[in-house]
Amino acid sequence: MKIGLSYSRCVRDIVQGRVDIDDVLVLISRTDFDPHDDEQWSDIWQAYRFGPNPEWRACQDEDEDHYRSVSLALWDLGKFHQPRKFGSRPYRRSEYWLETILPDEELERNPTAKDAWDKFQMIAGLTSIKVDRTY
Repeated sequence: MKIGLSYSRCVRDIVQGRVDIDDVLVLISRTDFDPHDDEQWSDIWQAYRFGPNPEWRACQDEDEDHYRSVSLALWDLGKFHQPRKFGSRPYRRSEYWLETILPDEELERNPTAKDAWDKFQMIAGLTSIKVDRTY
């Protein structure tokens, strides 16, 4: 499971297929908008394509629906948290995906989670993913 820390970069990764939306636990964004609101969406779309931090500069007009549908899915699934809506002002970080791990106590209590974790570690061992168990 992943925790995202950048709306623009995380949504881009999901749209481009680098990250599966089902692997996202939560996206903690520095934004303050509702993707259901057409005017707010238009402002976000334009800002990330042409603004001072154009994370979506390579996007074409026809990509907009895909970016919006991912944004709406995150929102509707309750995976889109915006601290600015509550008065916080988080700063931009260079890293924008965090991997989550399950503590041993949880694995012992939950056999299904343990099975999934074991399978993840096996697959991670076959790739370049490094799992640090020293948390």
